Amino acid sequence: MASPGRRDAPEPPDFAVLKRLARDQLVYLLEQLPGRKDLFIDADLMSPLDRIANVSLLKQHEVDKLYKVENKPVVSTSDQLCFLVRPRIRNVKYVADVVHADKAAGRSRKYKIIFSPQKFYVCEMVLEEEGIYGDVTCDEWSFYLLPLDDDLISMELPEFFRDYFLEGDHRWINTVARALQLLSSLYGPFAKTYGIGRCAKMAYELWRELEEEVEGDSQARRPEIGHIFFVDRDMDYVTALCSQVVYEGLVDDTFRIKCGSVDFGPDITSGDRSIKLLLNAQDKVFAEIRNEHFTNVFGFLSQKARNLQAQYDRRRGMDIKQMKNFVSQELKGLKQEHRLLSLHIGACESIMKKKTKQDFQELIKTEHSLLEGFDIRESASFIEEHIDRQVSPIESLRLMCLLSITENGLIPKDYRSLKTQYLQSYGPEHLLTFHNLKRIGLLTEQSPGETFTAVESKVSRLVTDRAAGKLTDAFNSLARKSNFRGISKKLGLIPRVDGEYNLKMPRDMAYVFSGAYVPLSCKIIEQVLERRSWLGLEEVVRLLNGNEFAVTDPAVEDNPTWESQRVILVVFLGGCTFSEISALRFLGKEKGFRFIFLTTAITSSARMMEAMTETKA
Repeated sequence: MASPGRRDAPEPPDFAVLKRLARDQLVYLLEQLPGRKDLFIDADLMSPLDRIANVSLLKQHEVDKLYKVENKPVVSTSDQLCFLVRPRIRNVKYVADVVHADKAAGRSRKYKIIFSPQKFYVCEMVLEEEGIYGDVTCDEWSFYLLPLDDDLISMELPEFFRDYFLEGDHRWINTVARALQLLSSLYGPFAKTYGIGRCAKMAYELWRELEEEVEGDSQARRPEIGHIFFVDRDMDYVTALCSQVVYEGLVDDTFRIKCGSVDFGPDITSGDRSIKLLLNAQDKVFAEIRNEHFTNVFGFLSQKARNLQAQYDRRRGMDIKQMKNFVSQELKGLKQEHRLLSLHIGACESIMKKKTKQDFQELIKTEHSLLEGFDIRESASFIEEHIDRQVSPIESLRLMCLLSITENGLIPKDYRSLKTQYLQSYGPEHLLTFHNLKRIGLLTEQSPGETFTAVESKVSRLVTDRAAGKLTDAFNSLARKSNFRGISKKLGLIPRVDGEYNLKMPRDMAYVFSGAYVPLSCKIIEQVLERRSWLGLEEVVRLLNGNEFAVTDPAVEDNPTWESQRVILVVFLGGCTFSEISALRFLGKEKGFRFIFLTTAITSSARMMEAMTETKA
């Protein structure tokens, strides 16, 4: 895809229809249980549900009381109970406990389980094992896609990362394929598909199978999205492990953005209560600073405050008619903008306090050294000190993983030393975490030369043997090297800049990491779109362990004059960070593309580390 220069990026498609479809289906499912009922909601579905249907809508469809699914006795007096849950064994067992308790008490009720986004066979097996298969009715709420913003859609499946990349569990791939089928039916067909990664390939192939089953009139439609690009999270762990320094990423790292909104406490709101703020393009203040490097944000907010004050001051010279117009047309908007400005200034101050407290500059310096491959011993010493001071178990793990991946594994002596210090500082219960990190390839130990080569050659033979092609991803990751240094050199991920990098007028995507590093995932996307193929990237693909693909749909007209040919859907399997989103938005502005993001969930270094420390539900 040749660069069209500085043409304005096309407008994104309207994703409001996705919310309407989800809401209509939920209403239909609730009506399948006529009469008054109590609704029990899985904690993980509460925030997504809040974005789709409010309480008054549920009440209109005879939902009497709402309860959270939690490990305590049910107090509902309703004769009909409806459970809206993720397809997990623990949720099915929760329903079974409710049914058994009612039977023991001689109580008769109707029970309905609505699994979202789909029902898995294992859920039905548990219902049978518990002896309640005939007592409950089951349904699926195909709520695959939640639009969080004009250009961002989330599947809200944070467990995808651990389930697939650690456990080798493929069950969510069908969910991704169904989600893509829905997107294709509404905004496709897509002229060209690119991707890299084993999971990406499987999701693409399953999606195409589903498409072939129903293909019909979609080919005649003029698409709204021209191209689609699949990226596996394990193609680029480094980007996800780096500290975020764009505003939206810092807000996420500091306050944890959940389902597109953030809770700001009294210290931010300057009041006595917390405020839940929706962070999207509708927030005019946020829209202008979200992708900015943090060093530019305060200056922008100060200027915005002065502009607002000037608009307020205009009232002084107004006559009665002008004042009336000002109050009816402008005042409400100015007050809303003032409120948002106040919240974002409060958030910036809080971020500044926290980052200064944690020696943030020293931390960033260490990260940059690891990315560039300089002062590795000093960086290792900084990590040891970080562990000894017990700053944060998650942060210490993140730094160890970044050291391991950039260095292609730790030498055995360093690995044992850091592991011992970590367990002494934070407790032996983290032993399983080290096992998980090693298994997924985030924190590995270099093997002695000849031993590693022998293992590598064995695995290589196994993988190329078609009969043994069903090796699990968990096993593959054991043999995987990160090859970060080689990839970085080939793609020029570390910019060479004379003097200081200009963060006010950035020249490339490296600005999202203070000019020190171009996100690998974003660089791959840029390079492939420029070439319109993987040609010329063979060595990079080899270092990334292959599984790349580029497919043109011959039935779809690839008309370069269509706006849709500059709209690219990027599918992140295993999560994407706000830094990657900001980087690709920047690239889109530079090249005249419009990137749309579909991710299994928003991720960050902390979320990745937490996924490795928890036990599987």
